[in-house]
Amino acid sequence: MKLAMFRQYPFFILMIVSLSCRGQDSKRESENVRKPAVAGSFYPSDPSKLKSQIESYFQALANKPGRSDIAAVIVPHAGYVFSGEVAASAFAQIDPEREYERIFLIGTSHLMYMNGASIYKAGNFSTPLGIVKVDTELADKLLKENSVFEDIPEAHGQEHSLEVQLPFLQCRLKKPFKIVPIIIGTQSKATCHKIADALKPWFNDKNLFVISSDFSHYPTYTGAKESDKTMEEAIMTKSPEIFLQAINKNEMKNIPGLVTSCCGWSSILTLLYLTSESKDISVKHILYKNSGDVRGGDKTRVVGYHSFIFTRQANDNVASSDFSLTSKDKTELLKIARITIENKLRNKKAVPADETTLSDALKAKCGAFVTLHKKGQLRGCIGRFGADEPLYKVVQEMALAAAFQDTRFYPVELNEMKDIEIEISVLTPLKRIKSIDEFEMGKHGIYMKKGYHSGTFLPQVAKETNWSKEEFLGHCARDKAGIGWDGWKDAELYTYEALVFSEGELLNSTK
Repeated sequence: MKLAMFRQYPFFILMIVSLSCRGQDSKRESENVRKPAVAGSFYPSDPSKLKSQIESYFQALANKPGRSDIAAVIVPHAGYVFSGEVAASAFAQIDPEREYERIFLIGTSHLMYMNGASIYKAGNFSTPLGIVKVDTELADKLLKENSVFEDIPEAHGQEHSLEVQLPFLQCRLKKPFKIVPIIIGTQSKATCHKIADALKPWFNDKNLFVISSDFSHYPTYTGAKESDKTMEEAIMTKSPEIFLQAINKNEMKNIPGLVTSCCGWSSILTLLYLTSESKDISVKHILYKNSGDVRGGDKTRVVGYHSFIFTRQANDNVASSDFSLTSKDKTELLKIARITIENKLRNKKAVPADETTLSDALKAKCGAFVTLHKKGQLRGCIGRFGADEPLYKVVQEMALAAAFQDTRFYPVELNEMKDIEIEISVLTPLKRIKSIDEFEMGKHGIYMKKGYHSGTFLPQVAKETNWSKEEFLGHCARDKAGIGWDGWKDAELYTYEALVFSEGELLNSTK
């Protein structure tokens, strides 16, 4: 995998959005301070100009109160002239009154290779807007308890990927915060897994994780949009495996000029390892642009920028007792799924659904799986349990994922669609069970989790296979979760119900 992560990228500058800026401490402290390395190149060194620029970005956005449930963001790290608007679009989602115990800044090293990651504990960070305090106590604790972390201050000295995020945080958040600066210097996915393991205890509702990454580097404008769309779709699945597959897929396309699909891939992979098995975490794409979108920008050699937010599921999930779908609702969802896939295959622009014509049920927040069958055989199946988006949008996203991101199959082709039947499973919230006696075959789906391994079978699998309960659990443990035939016996087990319907079912019901 040619992931080209240690290239020094051109110094970019920027432009775009916010309400009010405040430095955390305007007074310089006497302790060791990491001084800004890219002030005056990536962003203005003059405090008033920097504040004004960031405020203009926030103000250009449709200002909203912000959300208190944001657990993580993915934001670019180029010069503000190029990526400032995209970065601001994610930071603007955060409630400015939100108080985080600490903020983990995670970026991939552009300048130094190391076996794991470096945590900065030498002092505080400074920007033109003031001092940002480092949680040196936690940094020291992480270093002492986890061999995957190293104390290499020089890895941070000239690194821009974390620094450029600080002025946005200083401007957006009204309450003081501490940071834990982490630079990842490895190309090993196993090591990224270890980093995620080490950080897992702190991935909670008290802290914010800021993941710094640009996307495609140096293809044409058109090539960048193609590569970056593939990465967007992969991240939306929250699957580390699909994310890595997407990088390989872009490489296989031989897009002219493409050096890397994602310069901060190891940082994003770490976040996906942290979130993929968290049923309460949902991901939402906020904004995409590339450097060619800047006025007068060179479209022959561009860099791509995405912003995403990861949110903790609120307690307003749809309950099985008060949720139902009419035949019209089911037909509409199936229509949405098919049109979404076929428009993608025909390279047609996706047409947003008119929410005013949709029922409340289709706009409710709940999880869903989309399953594709070709002449009775499985052709793709991907879904998610929780959702931060309306059901119809989840169906759109999972339809694309099932058709093009299920790594067990080749992507669906247009000539296949006439033979493909679409099935949708709308899911109720997960319920933890202590005994398999609480699991009812045919009624419940099963979700099992053991460490970083997880797998699920939808309720209808029981009817399709005629397995016993033990066989159902064994196959799920071995074939889906990868924890061995008896792995379910000491795994966390959850049940859920599903409203399942298919094109064939609805067609037959109308005859």
